[in-house]
Order: sequence, then structure tokens, then C-alpha cells
Amino acid sequence: MRGIAEEVRVENSIDRYYPYIAPAAKMLLDEDAAHPGEFSPGPQLPAMTPEFRQFFSTSRLAYAPLGDYAGKRLSFLNLAQNPGTRTTKTFASLVVVARAVRFIQETGQRVMILTPSSANKATAMRDAVLNAIRLNLVTPDQLSVSVVVPEGSTPKLWESDLSRDLELKDRNPVSVYPGAEPAHVKALARHVVEEHAAALKDSTGVNLWYTLGLNNYMAADVVRAFAEADLFPSAAPRLHVHAVSSAYGLLGHAQGHALLDESVRDSMAHPRYFLVQHLGAPDMVLSLYHDSTSADLVPSYGYNESTGLYEQQADPRFPYTTMNPGETLDTTFYTRNPPTSPRMNKLIQTHGGGGIVVSLHECLTRYPQVRALLRPAGVELPADPRDLREWSLIMAMTGILNAVDRGLVPEEDILVHGSGCYSKHDYTPLPPAALHRVETGEMLKDVVFKAAQA
Repeated sequence: MRGIAEEVRVENSIDRYYPYIAPAAKMLLDEDAAHPGEFSPGPQLPAMTPEFRQFFSTSRLAYAPLGDYAGKRLSFLNLAQNPGTRTTKTFASLVVVARAVRFIQETGQRVMILTPSSANKATAMRDAVLNAIRLNLVTPDQLSVSVVVPEGSTPKLWESDLSRDLELKDRNPVSVYPGAEPAHVKALARHVVEEHAAALKDSTGVNLWYTLGLNNYMAADVVRAFAEADLFPSAAPRLHVHAVSSAYGLLGHAQGHALLDESVRDSMAHPRYFLVQHLGAPDMVLSLYHDSTSADLVPSYGYNESTGLYEQQADPRFPYTTMNPGETLDTTFYTRNPPTSPRMNKLIQTHGGGGIVVSLHECLTRYPQVRALLRPAGVELPADPRDLREWSLIMAMTGILNAVDRGLVPEEDILVHGSGCYSKHDYTPLPPAALHRVETGEMLKDVVFKAAQA
């Protein structure tokens, strides 16, 4: 085994751990019957070929030590190394699309993936579909993807050949929901699947696949635990830190840990998990400590005229300072009352861990420090934080540093999961002309049908 002080890079983690991922996916997805009767391509992954190996090559990851902080050993797991997305959603999107491709190749039937997203999942799914087409694993007519995102997330959507090529643009639409509740995009997409999928299949031959299910993502996120056990294990209790909306990534890691060989698992302390959220959606942290997500449980903030900030000192798990108690730090983290909370609560209450909420002011205050800590791991944040478009890594780092300073972390071994980080210099946003405005499920249905007939 390698020492944990050593930097480790894996150029194609799905390929490396494919013998473990494929049975894990089958086990997880065979159990997933949340919506019986809906289309699914099945749990099977394709046989590994040179073409699929190239397809999976964007599943890069890297582990690096970050040094000591206040007596704690900090390290970093970079899961956002695909230059076409800069987000960990790449891993799950690759596995989802690979399952669709296997089904298409074996049956000749057409598939359209339909997914709601706060932005990153949409970008990653579109990137995976585009790469499958580029590698001639499928034709543009056989596989497509339709996404729907909240209007506030549109600046985070990446342009690619899926929007520049006119044929691909028509077949792979991006819809935007302008309503007040961002998470309503999930209800819109589910309406289309439940009410119109059968008619779509009858009229166009397209199978509509709603891919938001937890197990679709856990089936790929197990790779985090396999890589950890293989390349940078720890005998001491390790705290896994993640900026979360629903904590799919940490649940995937926990599932991967459970699937390790017993002898390997017994040689490692059970992982502990630490959730980082923001004031706009703190429900998982509230649920963990209060078994409720009532807004009444958020501490009251008072305005300090001398600093111009809102402040509180009653709860160390919430920001001590903020510019706005009602702020939304990053639109990616939009889920309220996530159904994953009870499962995550049980893991943390049984094995250890915790959670904290951060503010934009805290992230900005910590920014130069976080930038310096991450630089040795090969992450070069922009000098000006206003250039950032994805804040999850900054949130995670700020959260754990605050927690250590406030005496909330007994663990000495801390691993930060870098699930996303990009700035305006990393991509070109989708132009407004590439977006379809949808206010209802029926409007989204019209977009989906038009794309299937393109």
C-alpha cells in the first residue's frame, strides 16, 4: 500500500475499477424499483472494449496531501478533473450513458435521457452523450439527452458541440424553468415521464429514461471508496468532507466501503462523514442535529452597524457572519428536504462525523487561505473570487476549516472531496438562443417530443 503522504493520480478510474463497479451497479440497480413500469435500460454495463475504455477516460481522479492545519492532517480528493465539465457528476453520467449505449447496441432501440438538474449534472450528462456519439458508440438519432434547469443556474451551463451543431442542438434540448422554486424542475421532468413517456414511445419509438434516481449515481460513486482502499487507505478514523445538496457522493462512498472485501474493510476504520451546506439550503445539517428542517431552527441574525454584517454566536454550526441571512451562495445546492437525509443521519450518528453551514462572507474571508492550501494539489483558483462559477470546493474547504477552528472536529485525518470547481475562464456559457423556456410540465413535454422527432 502507498503511504498517505504520497500524491496519487488515476487517469481512468472507471476502467481501473470496472470489475468491481459492474457488479456493484447490478446489485444496486436490481434493488431499485421506486417507479416500476418506467423505462430503464437495465443494470448491465457493457463489456470493456478499446472504444469504451476511451469513453471512460474522463473519469480521472487525484489524491494529494494538503499538509497540517491546527494539528489535523488535511488531504484532497480531486473528482473534478474532466476538462469538459470540472465536476464529479462526470462519473455517474459516464455509467448512466454506458448503460444506455449497451441497451441501444443490443436492441437497436432509441433512448432519450431526461434529467432535471441545478446545472452540473446537466453539463456532465450532455458531455457524456456527446462523447459517446463522437466515439461512434451510438448515432445522434439513437441516443439523446433532454435537461431542465432552474433559470438561476443558466450561467453555469457549458456550451459544446451539442449546442453548436444544429442537428445535435435540436435533438438535445436544454429547458429552463423560471419559477420561484428551483427544485420544481424535478416535478416537471417527472410529469413528462409519468404522463407522456408511453405516448412518446408509441409515436417516435424513443424510450424516455428519467435518470435522477439515487442508485444511478451511487453505482458510479462507489469508485471513491475503491480508490481510497487501493491507493490511500488510512487505519485512523478518516473524516470525509463534502459540500452537499443531497449527499449522493458520500452515500456512494459509503456503499463502496460496504462492498470492499471484508479483509480490506477490516483493516480500515469506518469512514466518517461531514456535510457542508449554505444558508440557502441547510436542510441536511438541520435534519442531522434537530431531526427537522424547519426554518425556525436556523439561528437569528442581528445586524452589526459597525461591520455592516449580520451576526450570530448561538450556534457554531451556522455562519457567525453573513452579508445576507437569506443568501444563495451557489445555485447548484438547491434541494430542500432531501429524501437522503435519514440515511445520511444514520451513517453519521452510527459512525461519527457532523456538518456545518457556511456563508459567502466566510468563503470570501477564507479564499486566499484556501487558494494557498489547494495550490500544491494542482488546483489553481482564480486570483479574483468573482471569476468563480462553481463554489462547492470553496464551501467544503471553508466549512472544514471553520469546524476545526470551532472545536467541532475530533478526527485528525481529514479528506476533502473536491466535487466541483470552475471559473469563467474554463468554459463558454450556453447562449440564450440554445435555451427553451418552460413553465409547466406540458411545455416541457412539447420540447421533449419535438426533440424526439428531430
